[in-house]
Amino acid sequence: MIRKFLLLLLISNSCFAQELALVPKPQHLRLLGNGEKKVAFDSKDLFSDLDGLQAFFNNKSVVIYSLGNPGAIEIRKSDKLKKEAYDLKILPDLPIQIEASDASGALYALQTLFQLSATENAKTIPHLEISDEPKFAWRGMHLDCSRHFWDVNFVKKYIDFLAMYKMNTFHWHLTDDQGWRIEIKKYPKLTQIGSKRRGTMAGHYNEQRWDDIPYGGFYTQEQIKEVVAYARKRGITIVPEIEMPGHAVAALAAYPELACTSGPFEVERTWGVFDDVFCPKEYTFEFLENVLVEVMALFPSEYIHIGGDECPKTRWKTCNHCQSLIKQKGLKDEHELQSYFVQRIEKFVNSKGRKIIGWDEILEGGLAPNAAVMSWRGIEGGIAAARQKHNVVMTPESNLYFDRYQGDPRNEPLGFGGNVTIDKVYGFNPVPEALSEAEARYILGVQANLWTEYIATERHAEYMVFPRIAALSEVAWGTAQPQQFAQFQKRLATHMELLDKLKINYSRAMFGLSAKASAFGRDKIVLEFTTAGKNPEIRYTTDGSEPQPDSPLFPGKIVIPGSETVKAARFENGVKIGGTTQQEFTFSKATGHKVELAEAPSKHYPGDGNFTLVNGIFGDKVKFGRDWLGFSGVDLDAVIDLADVRKIQSVTASFLQSKGSWIYFPSQVRILISKDGQEFKQVATVSASDIEKVKGTIDIAFKSQKARFVKVIAKNTIKIPDGNPGAGNAAWLFADEILVN
Repeated sequence: MIRKFLLLLLISNSCFAQELALVPKPQHLRLLGNGEKKVAFDSKDLFSDLDGLQAFFNNKSVVIYSLGNPGAIEIRKSDKLKKEAYDLKILPDLPIQIEASDASGALYALQTLFQLSATENAKTIPHLEISDEPKFAWRGMHLDCSRHFWDVNFVKKYIDFLAMYKMNTFHWHLTDDQGWRIEIKKYPKLTQIGSKRRGTMAGHYNEQRWDDIPYGGFYTQEQIKEVVAYARKRGITIVPEIEMPGHAVAALAAYPELACTSGPFEVERTWGVFDDVFCPKEYTFEFLENVLVEVMALFPSEYIHIGGDECPKTRWKTCNHCQSLIKQKGLKDEHELQSYFVQRIEKFVNSKGRKIIGWDEILEGGLAPNAAVMSWRGIEGGIAAARQKHNVVMTPESNLYFDRYQGDPRNEPLGFGGNVTIDKVYGFNPVPEALSEAEARYILGVQANLWTEYIATERHAEYMVFPRIAALSEVAWGTAQPQQFAQFQKRLATHMELLDKLKINYSRAMFGLSAKASAFGRDKIVLEFTTAGKNPEIRYTTDGSEPQPDSPLFPGKIVIPGSETVKAARFENGVKIGGTTQQEFTFSKATGHKVELAEAPSKHYPGDGNFTLVNGIFGDKVKFGRDWLGFSGVDLDAVIDLADVRKIQSVTASFLQSKGSWIYFPSQVRILISKDGQEFKQVATVSASDIEKVKGTIDIAFKSQKARFVKVIAKNTIKIPDGNPGAGNAAWLFADEILVN
């Protein structure tokens, strides 16, 4: 069943009266009247592979698929079309005609044809002309197999998902601190020891719980060859990732002599970043070169991913060999030592006719001459690399990390934290406006990443991928139109019928409710719920009970007069669709009032702007969600205008800490008050230890006084201390609500 449909997309029941429900949307499509062509073939018979097409292209100018009368398909090679481009014509009284620049273009044309004949009972396809080509050369998805291991059958299924959406790159993350997943014959202990751990984190990192269930798994070289061949037939290149110099604890557990210290080491059962990394000594380079020789023999890809991210310098700072090497090579510091490490690996990989690609940290200390960059900490790294004339793949965590929540976190399975909704994916532009036309040519393309710390089952993995991968495919193909997102949603809703047939476990978050609060006059809040589709039936309660089919209809917006809890759910024909969305409000004298910030929050964690601090909503401290303002490397400095002079005696401020996500409580919080907004006096201060004791939400009392303006200054940790994930990087400060009473 899965093979029959995996390369197909369901078309609209309107039978072509409106825009065809093709994903990704073609560049140019013209329907030729209302005519339709009879289908004399089963869509599964159209399945062809890139190897077979390439063989025809190498020997013939015309490829004929005879699939019954009148179902013949003619495929011709055209030198006029660009790489991966195709033209498809379905005309009356003629065979289906495909012209393609290469075998890949022909494969994509067949995939489009599959989509047009996708239903089990489809008997006709419309007369049309399509001219199509992808915008980006790199259209990718990533899968982390280190944190949780995925068997060969699921990896193949994952590759089918990519082929389903005309993607061409599979980034296979094979090594990390929590497991080494690829057989290296010269170093058998990498899998004998490095592929196994004695337990795994249970729940979220913040909970600091573990199980004691042994966990492991790895791919033999024969299995790797099998998967590579499987991907090639579907037009997909596999780019392997072998992490270095950081994220190396699994390798150090097998071969402790690769480290700066003597160990012993244990394969990590905790998520995060660890101080023990590869030591840049000759034995280490010999080891890594031998590993890469075997890796390159298995993977014919142009690029080999060498990681390069999140490498703490703690061990290097105290390692005699590292410090001597810094002096010997005339390097400034440990960052330049990492650059030396990467450049040395690059020279070796280049000598084998390949190129390296790494996460954007490889920019630090100087970028290797021929390296490509994956920009994940935003788009800034990609901009910097493109300006240095290096190829770039855009994969920012803010828009393309599929381990983040895609709906209300309270209704979602456990994830890393933060929100990457489908509209965020669809609205991402891989080419930053800051780049010139010449610089923009270095943007190879776009990729989404599925990190699996919190994803242990196939159904959970599918849920996190679907349907966001459909939005990604349209971004990668170059036909996403964010201003027409509603139109895309309509096509996607039809496509979900196919996912049901395939028994793919996908998220229905886009049909869930999204709550938005806004100020209404003084001391009041307006609440509205939004969801996909026209005229949704939303019912709600304010008495704490669950919404029922006979609960009041939500009128679009309601005024929240004070502290209360609103529950709402979507119904169709009396049946609840998705979970209940609950919004709890806690009011104070600050609720709904004007807030000014000395430093703007990060554009990646903007919440609802300044209003987030006084909207009466406390954020979720386990699943994070969107009810937080995030500040990177700067303090929170907020002034709340209470509109007139009032008597006040306490401030409640709420903060988040998740060291694994680089988020820290403030080192200090100061409360200042003023009657005129010009002269402030300090009335209270609390330390980080005070905030730690109450787990982030602290009530700060002071002598009752009159004031109109309340200033809250929360000092950021600024730099993450050694021994912690992200050491040396700017810390994040997350704040969600300030109450004044």
